[in-house]
Amino acid sequence: MLDTPQITSSKAQASAVIRLAIPFAEMPKHIGPAIGELMALVKAQAIGPASPWYILVHKMDASAIDCDVGVPVSDPVKPAGRVKPGSLPATKVARAVYRGGYEGIPAAWAELDAWVAKNGQKPAGPIWDVYLAGPETGPDPSTWRTELNRALVG
Repeated sequence: MLDTPQITSSKAQASAVIRLAIPFAEMPKHIGPAIGELMALVKAQAIGPASPWYILVHKMDASAIDCDVGVPVSDPVKPAGRVKPGSLPATKVARAVYRGGYEGIPAAWAELDAWVAKNGQKPAGPIWDVYLAGPETGPDPSTWRTELNRALVG
C-alpha cells in the first residue's frame, strides 16, 4: 500500500556507500552483506548510522541495477575496502511511503510515477528508497515501511 505522495524537498545527507552494479535477481545476495559492512564501518568510526539505510539508483534497466547502498553519517566516512563517501541529494522530490514486503516495491514505484505524471511534475535525476522499517523490526511484512523518493524538475 502506498501512502498519499507529497511534493517536498530533500536535504543533502553525507553517507557511507558501497556501489553495486548487479542483476536484479542477485540483489538479495548482495544488499544484506553490503548493509552489514556499512553498519560495521560507521559504528567503528563512531559516525552513524545517522538515519536509516537507503538504495540510490544511478541506472537500471529490466535486468540490472547500478546503485549505491548507503548509510547516512554524522561526519565524513574514512574510506575502507568497498566503503566510500557518498551522499543523498538536496532536491525537489515526490515522496511516498510504501507499506509492505519488498516484492511490492516495483509496483509502488509505478504508482508513484503515475501520480507524478498525473500531477504535472517532471522526473529529473536520481531515485532512492529509504528503508524505514523492515525484517529487522519484525517478521510481518505488513509492518515494513519504505520511503520512495523521485527527484523532480524545479
